[in-house]
Amino acid sequence: MRTEHIRAYKSVHTWAGILSGLALFIAFYAGALTVFKEPLRRWSTPPATLVQPVPMDAVQPLIVQTLMTTPAAARGFTLKIEGGQAIPRLEWQVRAPGADDHDESTARHYVATTGDGDSVRVAERPPSRLVEFIDVLHRVVGLPVDSDPNRWIMGVICVLYTVALVSGVVVVLPSLVKDLFAMRTGRNRKRMWLDAHNAVGIVSLPFHIVMALSAVVFAYHDQIYTVQDRFVHEGAWAQAFSRPAASADTPPRNPADMLMPSRLVQIAREASPGFRPHELQYAQPMGPRPVVRVWGRHPEGVSPRALGGFAAIDPYSGKLLSTDYLSGAQSTPNLFISSFFALHMASFGGTVVPWLYFLLGLAGAWLFYSGNLLWVETRRKARRKGGEMPVQRRDTALMAAATVGVCLGCIAGVSLTLAAAKWLPGRVHDMAAWHVGIYYAVFFACTVWAFMRGAARAAAPLLWLAAACTLAIPASSVLGWLLPDSDAWGDSALWGVDATALIGALALAWIAHVTARRVRVGPPDSVWSVAPRVSAENRTMQSQDRLPALTLRPASERGRGPEMSD
Repeated sequence: MRTEHIRAYKSVHTWAGILSGLALFIAFYAGALTVFKEPLRRWSTPPATLVQPVPMDAVQPLIVQTLMTTPAAARGFTLKIEGGQAIPRLEWQVRAPGADDHDESTARHYVATTGDGDSVRVAERPPSRLVEFIDVLHRVVGLPVDSDPNRWIMGVICVLYTVALVSGVVVVLPSLVKDLFAMRTGRNRKRMWLDAHNAVGIVSLPFHIVMALSAVVFAYHDQIYTVQDRFVHEGAWAQAFSRPAASADTPPRNPADMLMPSRLVQIAREASPGFRPHELQYAQPMGPRPVVRVWGRHPEGVSPRALGGFAAIDPYSGKLLSTDYLSGAQSTPNLFISSFFALHMASFGGTVVPWLYFLLGLAGAWLFYSGNLLWVETRRKARRKGGEMPVQRRDTALMAAATVGVCLGCIAGVSLTLAAAKWLPGRVHDMAAWHVGIYYAVFFACTVWAFMRGAARAAAPLLWLAAACTLAIPASSVLGWLLPDSDAWGDSALWGVDATALIGALALAWIAHVTARRVRVGPPDSVWSVAPRVSAENRTMQSQDRLPALTLRPASERGRGPEMSD
């Protein structure tokens, strides 16, 4: 390919990455954590709120009494299943009229449990929604609400992401075989960062292609499904998810005539041997077209949703209404579509796949971070030997500050709101609002601090803050274990969450240490240094004693353009 064409693709890659990089950092960092939704949910759930499971059919009286006495529950509710038994608690939401189907921030949550005798106790119980909030950060690239406009913004960013991927591959193709695993670690630090950036990008390219294309589909899936349902399926495809409206002429059905939960689970297992259900979702159980979706996973199947797959069953006749989304029993066309969802959500395979996606997610976040650093260093004005100290470009300084503030603010905010999950229950009423408030307070404070202080002066303190916030995650568990009266708690079955956070805190502390040294002794003509201005001779003497660091380095003295040096 001609040089001018390579240069054009490089420019496209750079600007597409710059425009989308910070948002994608948040999406990938939060997305890496959401791979372990259920461990994080259990880690952040107080033991006092956990309910011991009972035989599955023992909850049938609770279901019948709740439906007969609570109209809101008659619109739909869920029943959790654990280890072949049922959690004796029914859960449902009440949404505001016209609320977005994906936005649960304004929904009110209710639970029904067995009271004295045969009575039913209904109470509003706002959930913490910690894991759901982190997932929202992932799905709408750091925006607070999963709404249609925010998903469209996410879709535009993912289109830019796709453009950056394609143009980046074109740029590295001419030297791919020679430079793929090359890691040149000499004085030219920019070359080392570029080698690492290219290697990570190429090795994880299939993962990023799946993420980019599937995210675009997620952003506009409502529009795609509407067109597909209208012109291909003639309105029949959405019936598995639709909630049929009750007719005024049809008398409500008697919930006492419904099949037992164990029978519904048996029907789903017969349709997909090996299927492991974990939730029954009742929709309009007293209406003209009631349906129960038996949600679960198949150890050898593909799950079409993050929650798993489901079998749609008539709760009165036991008729199997649909297996289009049932893990282990899907038709080939449905399995093909579900594979894209499963590849994005890591809802397949065993324990190795989630850990692989976790590492790929963190590597993806680093990819966007390093891309911004390379852009900043490429545009840095280097001091020539014997010349005056240059004034760095304003856009370079602003991008450096934004990179430090946004990326480290995201890490610190997510870590602190995770740690707060051990201390908020019983002390605040609306834990969901507190989790959102904690994250954004830390995030915006870090971003403002970075712009006020500049990238160099803000980098090390913000790294130490991120390390401290991440260390607060295992510290909260340890304190809960040592101080039972503190209302915090520690769960020995979930020490993996604390151990992973401890490793992350130590890594951030090490980066903070080397970054602090870099900004003290680095050459003064860099946006990443706070060193006083010195003569060229003194700067040369300092550079001989300077240790390698992970941050950007000054340009070469030989005038070959912007570089990174030891």
